[in-house]
Formats: sequence, structure tokens, C-alpha cells
Amino acid sequence: MFKERANPLVIPGNGTLTHLRWRQRAQGCLGLMAMRLSICAAFLVAIWPGTVRAQDSGNEVNAYHGNGAEITVVVHDASGEPIAASALVSIYRGANTPNGQATTSRGSASFTVAALGEFVVVAEAPGYQRIQKDISVPAPERAHVDVYLRRDSTTEMPARVPGKPVLAPKARQMLDRALQALSTDDLGMAKKHLADVAKLAPAHPDVLYAQGVLYLKQREWEQAQGVLEKATQIDPNHAQAFAALGMALSDQGKYAAAVVPLETALQLNAAAGWDTHWALAKAYYQQARYDVALKTSQLALEESKGKAPQIELLVAQSLTAVGRYEDAAQELREFLKEHRGRPEATTAGKWLERLNASGKIK
Repeated sequence: MFKERANPLVIPGNGTLTHLRWRQRAQGCLGLMAMRLSICAAFLVAIWPGTVRAQDSGNEVNAYHGNGAEITVVVHDASGEPIAASALVSIYRGANTPNGQATTSRGSASFTVAALGEFVVVAEAPGYQRIQKDISVPAPERAHVDVYLRRDSTTEMPARVPGKPVLAPKARQMLDRALQALSTDDLGMAKKHLADVAKLAPAHPDVLYAQGVLYLKQREWEQAQGVLEKATQIDPNHAQAFAALGMALSDQGKYAAAVVPLETALQLNAAAGWDTHWALAKAYYQQARYDVALKTSQLALEESKGKAPQIELLVAQSLTAVGRYEDAAQELREFLKEHRGRPEATTAGKWLERLNASGKIK
């Protein structure tokens, strides 16, 4: 009833022996082909090792595009294990330019940054001391950062420590996009994303803080002051918002008013950043508090690690104000020697000439 299907390797008329010989020849050809493919594959791996492995999603070099990078932050507790509780991780370009914020999952949080350079990682969790760590990402690669939180000894019941209002996932995603745009000075895109997230969470302190940073970048000092004041009222522990508020006041020439929020920012986070110390030093100087202006400006210069050499001019001003003329002249000479091509060099040269003309230095 059913016809047997012909074997394509059997040649009719030659019997079993022919069939066997054809099968042997076919197997030999297939074996030769497999051997040639194996040799080719080995050759590719030897000559272009990335060609084969790049197909694996674990290839780190080819995982990025352009000049960006991925930063993975792992938060540990005192035991050294990834923290079991949820921790809030924020990343800033420089000291106060937000670049992203995320809640840890199994102690880990990842960020994609559009540009390379210096960053600040901040980690905090209820019942733990807030910690800050400076990192450098000089190349488009995957960066791994470990931070270790310590228990807050002043908190008896960490679970009851109030936290920030929680943003819905969609709002958090919009805010992260806005923060990333701010970090690259894409103000148009930042404004768009902030307008979207403000519709969902208009009174969230992180949203208000990001709006304040946008206003600062647009040189709209009064608008920045308004939203940042609201952010600090809603979250009186928001160190970045207090620092930004102090800068907004200082930019308006309101130096006396700027001192309080800047000092508060440093009380909340002693490692708030060199630019916070610099802004506070300028406010002290303008209030004729020269001794403390000198100490604070020197601290800002040390913390900046060469990122803002113009702080040296404020140090020189403060040294002059306290009567240390030779030290001020030496500071100006060093600035001119190391940074003659900077726009501040003209000012430094004029101040040095005045010190010479006054007869206060040799």
C-alpha cells in the first residue's frame, strides 16, 4: 500500500557494496567539511579574537557607543555583602550637576552616562550614614564602583527613618532622562523631560531640585531660588538642594542670605563638594569674614584637585585681606606660571602689579 522512500545515497543496480561505498565517501566528505570549518573558526579566533567573542553579550569593549560609558555601583553594608535594604544611589557630573538616580536591586544600580570625565557617586539608605565617592571615567568602558555604608549610630530604629517621597517608575524614568540631559548641557531636552515629570510629581523635592539646576544653567537666578526654596522646605535633608539654593542667592549678590543654605548643605553632607565650599568662601569674603573665607577657599582648592584653578584667585584675595601679602603674591605668581592661558590670568597679573606698586611685597 505504501511505497518505500528511496535512499538518496543508494545507486540502483550496484547492490549493497555500492551502497556501502557511497555512504563511506559521503561520511568522508562531511568529515572533511567539518574539519575545514573547524580550522577556519580557529583561524578567526587566533587572528581576530574579538570577531567571534563580540557576538557574546558579555563583550565589554563593544557594548558602548560614542563617548559614553556604563557605571555600575554596588552598595555594601558593614559585612562587605551587597546591602539587602533598598539604597538610593545618585550620580553627579562634577559635584552638583545631576546625571542620574536609581534605587538598588540586590545592592546594585547601573547608569549610562553620555560623556566621560569626573563623577561623584552618592549612596544613602535609611539607618545608614550617607556616603560620597569621587570616580573618574576616562574611557568608554564599563566602570565598577563599590561603596560601603555604615550604620548611623544616632538612629536607634533605622526602619522608622522617614525617606523621600517615592516617585512612580514612569516619573523616575522621566526625571533620569532630564538629569542626564542636564549633565550634558542639553537644556532644551532637559526642559522637555522636566515639564513631563512635573505633571506627574510637581512637588517632589528631586524634581524641584532638577528644575532649580535648569534655572541656574539658564542664569535665571530668581526662578532657581523659588523652586529650590520649595525643595528644601519639603525635604529639609536635601543637601544638594541647599547647596544649589546658596549658589542661586550668591549669583544674585545676596551673600548674607547665601551663607545659611550653604552651611546647611555642608552640615548635611560634609563632602558636599568643592564648589559648595567655593561658593561659601565667596559669600564669607563678601561679608568681610576674611579669616574663614581664607580657610574655606583653601579647602575648596584642595578638594577640587586642579579642576578649578580659578579658586586660587579667591585664596589670593583672602590672603591679601588678612595682611599676608607675600603669600598672596606667591599664590598669584604660581597661578600665572601654571595657567597663563586662562582668562583669569589677566586679573591675576593686575593684582600682582598692584601689590608691587603698593610696596607691600618685595
